[in-house]
Amino acid sequence: MQDISYFGGILVVVAVALLVAVLSNRVSEHVQVPAPAIFVAGAATVAAAVPQIQAPSHQAVERLVSVALVIILFDGGMHIGRTRLRRALRPVVVTGTVGTVLTVAATAVAVHLVFGIEWYIAVLVATAVAPTDPAVVFSVLGKREVAEPAGTILEGESGANDPVGIALMTSLITAGGLSLHAFAQVGVQFVIQMGVGFIVGLVGGQLLLLTMRRVALPSEGLYAIRTLATALLIYGAAAVAHGSGFLAVFVAGVMVGDANAPYKREIERFHGALASLAEIVAFVILGLTVDLSMLATRDVLIPGLVIGAALVILRPLVVGICLAGSGLRRNEKAFVLFAGLKGAVPILLGSLLLQSHIPDAHRYYGIVVLVVAFSVLVQGTLTPTVAAWLRVPMRTVEQEPWALGVRLRNEPQGVHRITVASDSLAAGGRLDELPLDGAWVSFAVRQGSLIPVSGDTQLLPDDELLVLAQPELREQLLDTFSRPASPA
Repeated sequence: MQDISYFGGILVVVAVALLVAVLSNRVSEHVQVPAPAIFVAGAATVAAAVPQIQAPSHQAVERLVSVALVIILFDGGMHIGRTRLRRALRPVVVTGTVGTVLTVAATAVAVHLVFGIEWYIAVLVATAVAPTDPAVVFSVLGKREVAEPAGTILEGESGANDPVGIALMTSLITAGGLSLHAFAQVGVQFVIQMGVGFIVGLVGGQLLLLTMRRVALPSEGLYAIRTLATALLIYGAAAVAHGSGFLAVFVAGVMVGDANAPYKREIERFHGALASLAEIVAFVILGLTVDLSMLATRDVLIPGLVIGAALVILRPLVVGICLAGSGLRRNEKAFVLFAGLKGAVPILLGSLLLQSHIPDAHRYYGIVVLVVAFSVLVQGTLTPTVAAWLRVPMRTVEQEPWALGVRLRNEPQGVHRITVASDSLAAGGRLDELPLDGAWVSFAVRQGSLIPVSGDTQLLPDDELLVLAQPELREQLLDTFSRPASPA
């Protein structure tokens, strides 16, 4: 009985902590401080105030956060999908790879010259703080969603630079120093990790999609479990093959993102909720590893704040080159460059420094934590203001807790879900005036509510339509509802 009571007490503490973390998202909306910052600060404060709470071992932290990142990256890839990524593929790949390497190089030079830190450690610290985290950005923006293609580039860059940063860090730690031989070794390992990860993700994503479409299961709930298990399998297979498992799961998520499959909506909801939980777990665990007393020391506090401030300048300078020809307007490009906030991956990479046995590793880990704190608290707090000042195109996305749907035994053919674009032929026009031969608008949703559909219904921008038409009429429907109207 005593053991049951003790276990019950543990569950109470964990449940209360989880509820507080979930509810803190409401606080984040009002104070414009990203929820991840609240998670880290809360966990670090509790760990300092309650000595009985012991931080997990470095190996446990690495493994738990790695699993969380697998879930987050897979869900992020699903959210982007092939169609969105295809439109912004070049800037996403270039900023995620070349931009990350250039950021590491520029930051390492600054760290070495300003603080006299030896080159190898300067490169390690720079590699740790280079990746960005879109979850922090979207936490600050709340219900506002960045318009395309800036939104896709912002998300896609982070999905790409997280695996790149992790691969660079592991390669550098394995090399053990800087030399021509070490650079060659890092280059070879990096290419192998990226190449193997991409191939495993591509093949794994295709096999997952094939399995989702063709292998039926006896229960609806098992479909999402199968997808999760396959994502973990893809990560593990890439890691065993000495590739980047994080890149593999991101690519796999993209492959299945906008494809049709049975119970796809339920799978997306499951992974979205799981990614939110994974984000909470990752930041809380990382927060438990933070020593607040060390962060206040001079040789940690000053370098952390200076490097954090320097990245606000260095990132736009080096990554801005990679956005040339991206199709972004100047204001959108400036926002994407400013909104490269730091998150869980830099802290995870910082924790790898603790396992690398470099001298004074705890100091450098503290510097990385402070860089992330500066990025989240200062840049994150300013992000909505900068977005408004730059007049970045956004739309408000309200929650839609009510759903209307039907279950079908077979995959529907000729059903098209389309959103009316503001510059399309349909915007402002009546249904009976549009070229809809062979197509039927079944129902329409406006501002979260169903509206009656008839010939004299006037369509407005952002109306969502369900149209019944033969698959070959898809392009004609897009020309009418989603693409800019041709000049008369």
